Amino acid sequence: MSTKIISTPENLQVIYEDNHLIAVNKRAGDIVQGDKTVDTPLSEVVKQYIKTKHNKPGNVYLGVAHRLDRPTTGIVVFAKTSKALPRLNKLFAEKDAQKTYWAVVNKLPEKENDTLVHWLKRNTKQNKSYGHKNEVPDSKKAILDYKVIKSLDRYFLLEIDLKTGRHHQIRAQLAAIGCAIKGDLKYGSDRSNKDGSIHLHARRLSFVHPVKKEMLQLIAPPPEDSVWNACT
Repeated sequence: MSTKIISTPENLQVIYEDNHLIAVNKRAGDIVQGDKTVDTPLSEVVKQYIKTKHNKPGNVYLGVAHRLDRPTTGIVVFAKTSKALPRLNKLFAEKDAQKTYWAVVNKLPEKENDTLVHWLKRNTKQNKSYGHKNEVPDSKKAILDYKVIKSLDRYFLLEIDLKTGRHHQIRAQLAAIGCAIKGDLKYGSDRSNKDGSIHLHARRLSFVHPVKKEMLQLIAPPPEDSVWNACT
């Protein structure tokens, strides 16, 4: 049985770093920000990495601007200064960051590429969202574009551009069209991945740097496993 690999200050996969931001490639075992579990959040791991690398005395400032679901992998950006954080928050809140994901699904969608529009209703007890074709009470509109970019022996690789940011959006919308993500038991996969991951990866993130005002494009390699390796 494979065990979850989590990030530590020693094995942290840093994609980008400057005086204002640090972007890392999150592993499936990482939780971005502290919750009711006692697991060390990725934000604390990054703080320790910065403290050690830059030999910083005292507390290290780090701001969390966005999150990824725990079993999801890929790019997470943190603010290293109190100046950068509100600007980064605004950028994500106003959807000025272009987020592209890769998802490995168990069934070929009916269309090679399409725009999916659903109304997602969140069930907090189940920590799950359900996609509806029409608006229902307490639902939120969810939009994404997808295209099939590779066919594997038993799976299909989709590239997804998010247009909205809803709870479990990609997982719920793909489940709504009968295309469960590999390993995602909660949303219809027939079996889990041994390490607790799902094959959903935040592949690319493009945005204007909140301080330097230059376009930044970040790309994260997917995890090392036979399925992901076949995708690249």
